[in-house]
Amino acid sequence: MTAISPKASSALPDFSEGIQYFGEALPDFETYGATPAIESGKIAIASPTEPNAVYQTLLAADALRYLTLQVTATKASGHPGGFASQAEAYASLVMLGYKNIITEVGHHAPGFYSAMFLDRSLEDMGIFTVQQLRDRFREKHGLLGHLSGFIPGILAPAGPLGQGQHFAMAAALLHKDKLFPFTIGDGGLGEPYIVSAIAHFHTAYPAVTNFLPVLVWNGYSQEHHSMVSLKTNEQMQAYWQGNGFDEVVLVDAKDFDDQNQPGDYVDSTAFSFEKRLAFTQAVLSGVDQAARSALGGKLTVFIIKQLKGAGVHARGAKSHNLYPKDTLDAPHIVSALQSRALSAEAWQLVRTNAERAGGGPAAKTVVTEFELPLPDLGELPLEEYPVGGEPKVSTTAMGRLVGIVGKKDQNFLVTNADGNEASGIANINQALKIIHPTTDDLYYQAPNGQVYEPLSEDACAGLAAGLALMGARTLWCSYESFAINGLPIWQTVTQAMAELRRQTPSTITLFTAGALEQGRNGWTHQRPEIEAYFASLMRNGNVFPLFPPDANSIQACYDWALKTKNKGIVITASKSPLPIRTTLEQTRQGLRDGAVLLHEVAGDKQVVFAVIGDLTLIPVFEAAAFLETEGIGVKIVTVINPRQLYRSHDTAWETCSEPVGGFLDDAKFAELFDGDALIAVTGGAAGMLEPILLRSTVKRDTFAWKRGETTASAGELMAFNGLTAEALTKRAIELVH
Repeated sequence: MTAISPKASSALPDFSEGIQYFGEALPDFETYGATPAIESGKIAIASPTEPNAVYQTLLAADALRYLTLQVTATKASGHPGGFASQAEAYASLVMLGYKNIITEVGHHAPGFYSAMFLDRSLEDMGIFTVQQLRDRFREKHGLLGHLSGFIPGILAPAGPLGQGQHFAMAAALLHKDKLFPFTIGDGGLGEPYIVSAIAHFHTAYPAVTNFLPVLVWNGYSQEHHSMVSLKTNEQMQAYWQGNGFDEVVLVDAKDFDDQNQPGDYVDSTAFSFEKRLAFTQAVLSGVDQAARSALGGKLTVFIIKQLKGAGVHARGAKSHNLYPKDTLDAPHIVSALQSRALSAEAWQLVRTNAERAGGGPAAKTVVTEFELPLPDLGELPLEEYPVGGEPKVSTTAMGRLVGIVGKKDQNFLVTNADGNEASGIANINQALKIIHPTTDDLYYQAPNGQVYEPLSEDACAGLAAGLALMGARTLWCSYESFAINGLPIWQTVTQAMAELRRQTPSTITLFTAGALEQGRNGWTHQRPEIEAYFASLMRNGNVFPLFPPDANSIQACYDWALKTKNKGIVITASKSPLPIRTTLEQTRQGLRDGAVLLHEVAGDKQVVFAVIGDLTLIPVFEAAAFLETEGIGVKIVTVINPRQLYRSHDTAWETCSEPVGGFLDDAKFAELFDGDALIAVTGGAAGMLEPILLRSTVKRDTFAWKRGETTASAGELMAFNGLTAEALTKRAIELVH
């Protein structure tokens, strides 16, 4: 196998510019490669047992391996080994017409990019040749190191392990007539979330089985043997069956090895060509069987067992990652590329099949390339309570609206791990019903409900955020103290939304039972430090933590959130009955400006209280009353949307899809916050106050959460953290004198 000479290059297809090595035709190419196995006008091969289909699936697998290795070696960076070990499975899915393929493994990115190149999806981002594919890999505005929703044809992002199943299940729920395969690495199988999330989903939606885990069982993780590498085939099958899978289809390359390779995991590319075809035939038929089973109502997994790095530059964990020494000039890279090199005719054949499969390029056919139609919600019937009237529970006021949304939108889903009733939103359960196989009116349970309640925050956040990314409306509810366990995938989705090429509903959360309410539960339920996480995410530009001060405000916040696109919106509120302090219009102003003036009394000196939260307003109003008796003027400003209090250049808002600017200008900021002293108050993390502290130039201080403790009341807990009227008054007087 040698590099093509300039003289011969004129016969090459245009897209192949940048392929360094071309090989001789493989045996029997004239017989089985004469015409594409996917005929013109068709979307898949006619049969997984036809010899030409098997032959051309093998060619596709080798093409994927070649591109994956050459692209990564171009930058001496990236991850070829994991994808290489399942190339036959991916190629089989495509040849069978399935292109809505997701992955749980971010390290499979270069393989997915190679697949998107082969079917011409990447032409939508100006990548027409292999050289351009190489140039744009791991570059800004190009093909980033892990999968992203920015890439044409890619359904979902992939980075942290244990997330891909959520996207696949969300897509399956919304598109019950399509198959959503997703690859899982056996290294990632050690994450507890994957199978447990599937188990709860299957209990809630037993008829939705059109997602297909494809386990890449190659014996190795990122840097060592995988934790399941010692399992026998029978044990692996029993594992999946024990977790509720009806059909387990396992194809082991070892069964076809004619080269006496040692160990339980072998490389099929080392087989004789006859045995390579036999193995490919088994994978193609196995994938077909698994796909039909999943689409036919059975919970199914397909397992391909083959040594990590099969067909590339190294084997085992050593194939996982390329290092600076792994360049295109390195002998081991050259040798691997030459071993996988295809003829020019084979490359054209592979591309033709890839382009025809599934009805066209993934960028033109997969479900995420189209916006999901949404029912019109109309104007929600907000109920405005009189300011100063009877105290109301904010979460309950929002829950009423959530029920109305669910009645109007059958795809709408609410998720909660700790129970809606405990958060003052039992009315959501009453209106929409908890999804449960046991019908029980006392607990508002029904099989066809719209409230999803696994005990895992990861599963709650995963399905809610995954559905939002796929185009549906959702609400993830949680105790603020526990939500941290679901944030990794929520953050993944909000980051993906920031770069999506289409609109999708914002992923909205309601975090209740704030730390200050949880005195008797002790520190295990007092973890508002999560707000520091959101405070840092505000700088992304598409994340909006909202802090409605009362039951009127929370309705306006939710109404606003429902109308936004491609955002991450976090609503945090108490479940206690609290005074009504704002009108709906005041909150609408606060959403635009970031904050709204609640109370103002003039005096010789003026103290400004900038307050985040609802319970925290209680000691602030008490402090204000005392200061006013001392002749000190007071302004109380409730901060509803702190993101809008940043300066325009503080966040990456302009880089986001569906960008929202409108940051509060200096004059209006001064109007709200200028005085002789500023005290910024929050019951959560002080980091949320940063936008105010960055811009204020007066004497100032902060009062914020310190740590949890067991107390008999919210007031005692606030006192433990220094959030008392006495402490606020004392500090205010010190600052103005």
